[in-house]
Amino acid sequence: MSALTRRGFLGALGATALAAAGCAEISGELLRSRLALPRPFTVPLPIPEVARPVRPGRYEVTQRVARIEIIPGTTTEVLGYGGTFPGPTFDLRRGSRVTVAVRNELSVPTSTHLHGGVTPPGSDGYPADLVASGGGTKDYDYPLEQRAATLWYHDHRMDFTGPQVWRGLAGMALVRDEEEDALPLPRGERELPLMICDRAFDEDGSFRYPSPPGGGNHTGHKGHTGHMAAVDGDYMEGVEGDVILVNGAPWPVAEVTATRYRLRLLNASNARRYRLRLAPGGRFTQIGSDSGLLAAPVAHDELPISPGERYDVVVDFSAYPVGGAVTLVNTLADGPARNVMRFVVARRAADDTAVPAVLSRPPGRVPPVTTRLFDFRRSAEGVWTINGHPYRPGVPLARPRLGTAEVWRLSSDFHHPVHVHLAHFLVLARNGRAPAASDAGWKDTVDVRPYEVVDVLARFDGHRGRYMLHCHNLEHEDMAMMADFEVI
Repeated sequence: MSALTRRGFLGALGATALAAAGCAEISGELLRSRLALPRPFTVPLPIPEVARPVRPGRYEVTQRVARIEIIPGTTTEVLGYGGTFPGPTFDLRRGSRVTVAVRNELSVPTSTHLHGGVTPPGSDGYPADLVASGGGTKDYDYPLEQRAATLWYHDHRMDFTGPQVWRGLAGMALVRDEEEDALPLPRGERELPLMICDRAFDEDGSFRYPSPPGGGNHTGHKGHTGHMAAVDGDYMEGVEGDVILVNGAPWPVAEVTATRYRLRLLNASNARRYRLRLAPGGRFTQIGSDSGLLAAPVAHDELPISPGERYDVVVDFSAYPVGGAVTLVNTLADGPARNVMRFVVARRAADDTAVPAVLSRPPGRVPPVTTRLFDFRRSAEGVWTINGHPYRPGVPLARPRLGTAEVWRLSSDFHHPVHVHLAHFLVLARNGRAPAASDAGWKDTVDVRPYEVVDVLARFDGHRGRYMLHCHNLEHEDMAMMADFEVI
């Protein structure tokens, strides 16, 4: 995009002009690496370690600086849960109630959000609820009274979520339950968590991020909203890197057998959207969305996935010849970012798995008690706002009642992946028409595209207290595109 685009002409254009300019799928500003990059599909796919409790129901994890090899032949300093990137995967069970004690040995404060969790407000990772640097600790309480689903966790510090997630503070969390256990789905080595994100690297192998003058040390400077500015103004639309990482590895390759595999897909990028396809062809059988299993499987030739969204899919690699390669590609990008990862079908194997025609009995719809409007828009002054306001901590835009459902109408001037804390929702309509097939199931994040209106039915279950909705383009979030709501 041009410098003029970066200065915010999007707010002045209509949908027709956007389409004519070819900008409809652009959701950020590209930051190029200064480091020689490896050839795709040469690094094996890593699988993050599974977190182990220190005693039943209690986990302890330390946020610390570490140097790890991401680009072969060099090392990168990361801010990591447990000193790894991604952090360890938490494999949890519904109703087990766990506490995760987070110790912060970094030089910056943090706040951990369990994305998709039905969590008490004091453990939700409110952006101003900080764990002090230099050894501060906090116990996060997770009752896990929710359906089996693919969740993830990440830093949520006020004004600095973007650079701190970019530098490594993210990982996955899986919730399982008896309903899922009863299904003949792929499991064990044939269940792959895939955290997809993009990054840029500097000549010395460090993560490259466009911090403004005075912001490189995470202390930042005050922007015109009164909030701290953690990103250079030319990248306010969002930061996109030119290296695609899966589980922290650049364009990795995984050996698979000619059997079904369950892929838990997470878009952990700051701003980049993907439209995933299998090449030379193939289908994804979707079995779950952000917040749990679907009622029945849905087949897709491609899957659009915006920051924060998850898809639980099954791919049958017996449809490909042994020795053949299957590439996961992103059709929204050209150049290096078009490739995501590759699967090589190594051999045949027995397969007793299946995708049943009936997967689950998800919660039914509850009649809404009201409709609320939330407009995500960049103001004439260049400020990212919700309902015309930058973030105002402690000023709720809504007070829904516990146990009720509401229709929330989300409108947008740009690509805004809208995430709602605590509440799960069904997508009811896009611009007054039926939702897309990829909108199926209960969700917590939805991609609201330029000049689009998306209606969702949100259920407020679990806990009373203060929560948030915000854009999950992390640069938009850091530039104050957030709002509180209070469940009463």
